[in-house]
Amino acid sequence: MLSSRLTHATLERRASSLRFSKAANARRNARGATITASGLNITPPVSDGTVRVRFAPSPTGSLHVGGARTALFNYLYAKKMGGKFVLRVEDTDQARSTRASEDSMVADLKWLGLDWDEGPDVGGPCGPYRQSERGEIYKALAEKLVASGHVYPCFCTDEELEAMKAEAEEKKLPPKYMGKWATASEAEVKEMMDKGVPFTYRFRVPEGERIEIDDMVRGKVGWDTNTLGDFVVLRSNGMPVYNFCVAVDDATMGITHVLRAEEHLPNTLRQALVYNALGFPLPTFAHMSLILAPDRSKLSKRHGATSVGQFKDEGYLSKTMVNYLSLLGWNDGTEQEIYEKAELEKLFSVERINKSPAVFDKVKLNWMNGQHLRLLPDADVEALVGEALVASDLLKESSGATVQAIIPLIKESIELVEDAVPQVQAMFEFPLKENMGDDAMKKVLDDDFEPIVDAIVKAHASGELAAAVKEGTVKQFINATGKALDRKGKRLFMPFRIALTGRMQGPDVGEVLTLLDKAAGSSDKIVSLDDRVAALKAAFPAAVAN
Repeated sequence: MLSSRLTHATLERRASSLRFSKAANARRNARGATITASGLNITPPVSDGTVRVRFAPSPTGSLHVGGARTALFNYLYAKKMGGKFVLRVEDTDQARSTRASEDSMVADLKWLGLDWDEGPDVGGPCGPYRQSERGEIYKALAEKLVASGHVYPCFCTDEELEAMKAEAEEKKLPPKYMGKWATASEAEVKEMMDKGVPFTYRFRVPEGERIEIDDMVRGKVGWDTNTLGDFVVLRSNGMPVYNFCVAVDDATMGITHVLRAEEHLPNTLRQALVYNALGFPLPTFAHMSLILAPDRSKLSKRHGATSVGQFKDEGYLSKTMVNYLSLLGWNDGTEQEIYEKAELEKLFSVERINKSPAVFDKVKLNWMNGQHLRLLPDADVEALVGEALVASDLLKESSGATVQAIIPLIKESIELVEDAVPQVQAMFEFPLKENMGDDAMKKVLDDDFEPIVDAIVKAHASGELAAAVKEGTVKQFINATGKALDRKGKRLFMPFRIALTGRMQGPDVGEVLTLLDKAAGSSDKIVSLDDRVAALKAAFPAAVAN
């Protein structure tokens, strides 16, 4: 075993390569964890029974829906149990981690309404909350592990490690470290250090042991330590590796429950060994299933939007995302599908998380967004739709009587706010000439269509049609015309729809014409009633020849 003098000296030389907060140098945690300037004696905070969970993203990109679900489940569990939700930033990958990415993730989490009790922006008793600022903590606990013989320096070159890997593959054995430095003498180690040979620190994996956890989702899970070789905890540049940092952070932050994706399950063995070596109690684990695409492959960019920011930009409501993500692998045992966040905070339980993979269904997400849109107050929908219509140059103003008149005509049929744009555009336009070649429309036009045209032209000329629009009696006008022409049902209403809107589908004809009358002057895209009748006359001159 290396002497504590040698251990301290070598780790001290590496401290300069770790970024860390000076505040971590001397701190007494309000919950009991002690960090002192003399020896950095760090212990987990004293538990008072409060549930403490964390979400620990790496700021190397955008917040993926899988990460968002993990954050949501941790948030909901903390709320349900009256616990604390901690945000920790795992930014030790200095080449890829950026503050811009961290800011983006924080903004997305706040957009989802997942407020945390402790974190890099709000502080807390167990900080710092960025791994890049916790270097002194890692150094102190690595020093403790070296002194106890759980960790040792390894001077193997990349070539030697590759040779070990090739030998294991040839023998059809799992790749694991089998180098000599696990049993090297202090003299051998000192000689290499005096020569300045680069080295890593490896964790000495005990032989013949079995590590088991009682996973809240998967039940009892265990590993044989013989399947694992001695693994690196500190790189040659002095930076700690992921599994060491996670174990140290969860312990020193007093995390009681670790809810994360099942892809982290293989990491649990290494983390548990670090916990045991440091004498820290293991948290309770819950490993959630993966999120798959509809084709059962891993959800990726080729399936469309996968980040929270993308869904936000596409017009999805934050409450929709929370609702939908909550149902990816969880349900409350009922047939209910639409939830508000406050409901989920009361209903959520880890015991009802499903082991099977969840499938991300964009069609279901769109349907759910439509449901939540319809639950919003009209004023909120008006604001959202108004902004979209102004942005698409369909309206000059985002609020007012025109937007208020539009909402009842589209609210039941849109799923995304952007769906309002083509629907309103369809009401504003009059594409009769373009659609007359459609086979379905031709059947209507060939079925004695001209008497309808004649009736509309004459009613417009007399002012009767305009009066019906103003008074909201267009339906009565159509019925009266049908009675005079001995028509009813589809043979009456479909020709009128085509003649006045240029389409075979859409909202009620009278409501469309009333909207156009109210919206006059609020858009340059509207084809007025006068222009519609003029286009109708031009398309069917024989109908109005007399």
